Amino acid sequence: MAAGADRVSLLAPITAIALLALVIELVRRRKLVEEYAFVWLLGTSALLALSLWRRILDWIAASLGVFYPPAVLLLLVILFGYLVALYFSIVASQQRRQLARLVEDLALLSTEVRELREALDVKRGSDGG
Repeated sequence: MAAGADRVSLLAPITAIALLALVIELVRRRKLVEEYAFVWLLGTSALLALSLWRRILDWIAASLGVFYPPAVLLLLVILFGYLVALYFSIVASQQRRQLARLVEDLALLSTEVRELREALDVKRGSDGG
């Protein structure tokens, strides 16, 4: 049992650091926008903190009256997932509104260009004819 706990104590921070490095690398390669990277940096930083100071989880569990600290970790993961999904839903909604506005503007500009071309053709026809 102790060997397994030692492995987890070693593997958890390494995994969190690897995730932090992955997010930073994705931002560096411009695969992930800085705006969204903040959410992932926050989550992986929390994961790193919990993996380095496991007493935090025990303290939170005791404060909430939870007898099994890993259950608090599961609760935090679910809460983080919910907040991330909510955040990206807000972003997607804003982008959808912007896209609709751009489509409307493009339609108006296309109509205006068509009308200007028609007016130019009429003017050319009256000048040349």
